[in-house]
Amino acid sequence: MEVPIGVLAKLWSFISFLPFFSLLLLLGFLKAVVIGPIVAVIVFIGNSAVIIGLWPAHLFWTYYCVIKTKRLGLTLKILVLVILPVPLVLWPVLGILGSLLLGIGYGYFSPLIATFEAVGEHVVDKLYHCFTDGCWSTIKGACTVVSDFLDVCFYSYFSYMDDLSEKIADNEMPFDVKLSKIPGCFLVCLLAIPIDVPAIIILAFLKSPYMLLKGWQRLFHDLIGREGPFLETVCVPFAGLAIILWPIAVIGAVVAASICSFFLGLYGGIITHQEDSLKMGLAYIVSVISLFDEYTNDLLYLREGSCLPRPNYRKHPKHSAPPERNRPSEQDKVEINDNLRLTSNRAKLAPQRSRSLMKAIHQLEPIQIWDWLFRSCELNGRMLMSEGLISLADIEECIIIGRCKKLSIRLPAWCILRCLLRSAKSDSYGLLISDGVELTDFNWPKDKVLGWLLEPLLIMKEQIKGLNLDENEETYLRKLIMTYNTEKLEDWDDSGFPLDDNVRRAQLQAIFRRLQGIVASMSRIPGFRRRFNNLVKALYVESVNAASSNQAEAMLKSRKKNNILLGSREDNKHNRKERSISLDIPKSSCEFV
Repeated sequence: MEVPIGVLAKLWSFISFLPFFSLLLLLGFLKAVVIGPIVAVIVFIGNSAVIIGLWPAHLFWTYYCVIKTKRLGLTLKILVLVILPVPLVLWPVLGILGSLLLGIGYGYFSPLIATFEAVGEHVVDKLYHCFTDGCWSTIKGACTVVSDFLDVCFYSYFSYMDDLSEKIADNEMPFDVKLSKIPGCFLVCLLAIPIDVPAIIILAFLKSPYMLLKGWQRLFHDLIGREGPFLETVCVPFAGLAIILWPIAVIGAVVAASICSFFLGLYGGIITHQEDSLKMGLAYIVSVISLFDEYTNDLLYLREGSCLPRPNYRKHPKHSAPPERNRPSEQDKVEINDNLRLTSNRAKLAPQRSRSLMKAIHQLEPIQIWDWLFRSCELNGRMLMSEGLISLADIEECIIIGRCKKLSIRLPAWCILRCLLRSAKSDSYGLLISDGVELTDFNWPKDKVLGWLLEPLLIMKEQIKGLNLDENEETYLRKLIMTYNTEKLEDWDDSGFPLDDNVRRAQLQAIFRRLQGIVASMSRIPGFRRRFNNLVKALYVESVNAASSNQAEAMLKSRKKNNILLGSREDNKHNRKERSISLDIPKSSCEFV
């Protein structure tokens, strides 16, 4: 679409936009009034039932796993057992209150946003979708929220606790604290709460008016000039919605800063224990206020740094060296950024700001990574089923009994391993997740959970690249990771793996162990179990259809074979009958003929 140029054109664009936006806002508000209470009740009652129903099991299993674990030393274990009643008692209260707020927010804002999304450029029959979008989908989304919350409370939580209670290796030392350090840590925590918490809350309140005015100025500028994130027609209605809801976002930021201030202050006790110095803990109490001030300055595009004092609270600052891999040079980075900008036809119209719009456009979303992973699991699952590495019994065991450890860990692990192998062979800087899509530091989703996975995967890719595996070895790796226990070297001999070098086997074994650990962590993320169960059900339907078609083909072949045999038997009977008739004819008649 054309961007209005000039004061009059921008003013007319703004005036003509007002009635359009007002009607959409009124319609979305009416839908939210009808759908919101229903969704709030579903989320509140569903999550509350899960919390209350599983709370006795959580209470018992938490204490059991903490007592059983060898990962914690005796002192730390006693300290955890003493502190545990506080979070266990607060969990039902905070969980039920959070469920209520989540239900209200999701129930009222989802229909409102769906109404504005219905006027997108690629939406057919906009009038129909304006009235229907966000109604039934929001109710189904509320049920999905309760289902994912149940998976987290029932499966993910117990999985974490099972990992805590597992046996540790002989060379692994348990986490523990020294009794001599506890008084200093406790003192720092007592001082940090009355100092850091009020200071951080005051800074958040002082900067909230600037955040409110700065955000309104940016939104009004983008709305009137159709610039920035509101260049697209579909995004224009969201400008007015964002202007109205921006004060709520500012209040939410202040509340989040107030909540985080407690954790930032209590972290001083950890600093005191790590550095074994009360002086370093006291220095952290002063420094954390300056760190928060600098972070908010960067967030609001204010001056860099902070005028507040920041003493050093580390005796030996740790500088993590970057991993050894093919990092692009500065010239390559410039070329990549230029290519990203040139791929958009509207790059010339976008304003030059500190946060480039092109980076926002080409930044991959977490949902895209999940879509690729489950699509890859579906395709590889079909292939592994045809090869017999995944049987119908494995799928039935996952669906009926609920034992999905083999499929939910090994199948995604093999999919990611194939991605690593393909990326290593192509000598790419990042990860090739599909044709023409490479996952790098530039387009990796700005998600903390997924961000923890990028660096280990890139390191494993470089390790695999150094091993230089051939196709025969890759074929056996697929069989090994899906059928055998990769942690036992004896199973490598039984699988027929053609590699006799125990050093390379140990390297691959370490890669498999880390890869399965990453997948195990991914399986605990909300939504993973639901999507994987849907994938397994789809594979089950395909396997049943394939088995029935194979059975039908076998029956058809056997029927044809029986028809052939029956026909040959009839021919034999007919021939025998003719021979018997010819034998009954008298000789005289034969002579007469």
